[in-house]
Amino acid sequence: MSNSPLPQDDVAAIDELRKVYVQLCDELKKIIVGQEKVVEQLAICLFARGHALLMGVPGLAKTLLISRLAETMSLSFSRIQFTPDLMPMDITGTDILQELPGGKRAFEFAKGPVFANIVLADEINRAPAKTQAAMLEAMQEHKVTVAGRTYTLDSPFFVLATQNPIEQEGTYPLPEAQLDRFMFMIGVEYPSRDEEIAIARSTTGASLPKLEHILDGPKVIAFQELVRRVPVPDHIYEFAVDLVRKTRPASSEAPAWLKPLVSWGAGPRAVQYLILGAKARAALYGSYMVRMEDIMEVAEPVLRHRVMTTFTAESDGISSRDVAKRLVEELAKAG
Repeated sequence: MSNSPLPQDDVAAIDELRKVYVQLCDELKKIIVGQEKVVEQLAICLFARGHALLMGVPGLAKTLLISRLAETMSLSFSRIQFTPDLMPMDITGTDILQELPGGKRAFEFAKGPVFANIVLADEINRAPAKTQAAMLEAMQEHKVTVAGRTYTLDSPFFVLATQNPIEQEGTYPLPEAQLDRFMFMIGVEYPSRDEEIAIARSTTGASLPKLEHILDGPKVIAFQELVRRVPVPDHIYEFAVDLVRKTRPASSEAPAWLKPLVSWGAGPRAVQYLILGAKARAALYGSYMVRMEDIMEVAEPVLRHRVMTTFTAESDGISSRDVAKRLVEELAKAG
């Protein structure tokens, strides 16, 4: 007898995930105006068991969105404000000397804010390399090491980081190895005029409403396992591999226009995240098999931080996002 909180039949379980996703969006709409694409991409990362990096200028409700997403789930949530003086122990925790009965003393481990199901790493590019390394271990291994001892983090574990793209004092560019650990880089754009009017109306009046809990830990984990079982046709696997191989300028498969624009292409982890992201998106929209539109939708957030552009591209105003978009469009037409 299974203890899964979902129906035994995967088709019925996908139908339930679709309903949960609609509920999630409806709850967030009570507070967040617009940003439907951002919400979709965050949900994909959550159910694909990946971490997300939100990129956007200050004031676009990145932090509010993440904290309210956590509010819709019965999961522990912590926020870490990254600063240039943030030390690894400020994230992981540290040993504290405690008084025991009988006058004895012993060290006891006090858990840091990384011991939560959802961790908001605010302005992650403001912390130095040693602190980034501690965060990287938590993201990749779901463990932290303190004073030679290793502690396992609870599941589900989901890091949502924010980063300001405007060059400012006191920032440390994230190493490529750490960027690669983020499943998606999610671009948070300025709202439309109508959305901005709605924001002004909704945020300058009474206090914001409380959101209902829709998900708990066991259900999130069950949905994550369900997503991995979504079938993928062979031609989708081939499309994902071909797309990633075309981002590598030294490859014979790379188009001629890309070679002067890209210094370094995406690695195999990009293929894994393209497939996982497409599986999660298919399930969120009630599809029982991955479709081409699913992989097309996740290609840009998977590739934009894994394609390193050259000085030539930067001088021409061409970003890695532009390169990723063009590659997807060309490969889709060829297919």
